[in-house]
Amino acid sequence: MSVLLGRDTRVLVQGMGREGTFHATRMREYGTKVVGGVVPGAGGTTREGFPIFDTVSRATIETGANASIIFVPASGAMDAMLEALDAELDLVIAITEGTPVQDMLKVASVLDRAATTLIGPNCPGAITPGECKIGIMPAENFKPGPVGFVSRSGTLTYEIADLLSRAGLGQSTCLGIGGDPVIGLPTPAAVRLLNEDPATEVIVIVGEIGGSAEESAAEYMRANGKKPAVAFIAGRSAPPGKRMGHAGAIVSGNQGTAESKVKAFEAAGIPVASAPSEIPGLVRDALRS
Repeated sequence: MSVLLGRDTRVLVQGMGREGTFHATRMREYGTKVVGGVVPGAGGTTREGFPIFDTVSRATIETGANASIIFVPASGAMDAMLEALDAELDLVIAITEGTPVQDMLKVASVLDRAATTLIGPNCPGAITPGECKIGIMPAENFKPGPVGFVSRSGTLTYEIADLLSRAGLGQSTCLGIGGDPVIGLPTPAAVRLLNEDPATEVIVIVGEIGGSAEESAAEYMRANGKKPAVAFIAGRSAPPGKRMGHAGAIVSGNQGTAESKVKAFEAAGIPVASAPSEIPGLVRDALRS
């Protein structure tokens, strides 16, 4: 088992509408132990063979679940996350896009006192290739191997995983953490998990302009890094002060610029790719060193 998830992870799906049911089925086909769904008012029914429960707490008691994935609309995402935290699940992944920042601030205040790891919202999820997938990523892009991978961008998660896999560089665990301003597992915390993960031999860090998470991750690796890392920063061409894609990808003054992030990584001895296509070569170099 790699960091966070593996063959013994038992997953609930919070929100079994069309999207939730579709991805629950795909996760089950991959081999993930999806043990049920949560739909208030529909407890006691089934959907595509999954037993449905009214609450996360009841589902956890009945199934032994230790993780959940949230496909609840933005208006109810905060309540879904808080319910999962209250049930003391080990891992919660929130796929929901458009969760209000003020809602996430409330979730963050509870998360500070919880033992749960929350990934997202507005993220593709996490995968330990060959063992467990909790998310919406295309499984065929990922292969087992030694590369730990954290990304703020969902699309780049798929693209770079595919580039690595085609180059014969499989992945230990890939964490698509989301690019919103307030998320459960920011880049520095994700990097710490991979740095401590015995299945990971090299870390790929995919960041974006905006915020200071990448600079903090670089500082952490400079002081505590146990394994080599490579990085890539998306959004280098974005003009200052303009939002590009994710709500968190905005530059203010000299903070959050691509230049500041590249300098921080280089100061920590972490090479930075200028394009995703360069990442496999840098990973090979890192493994050799």
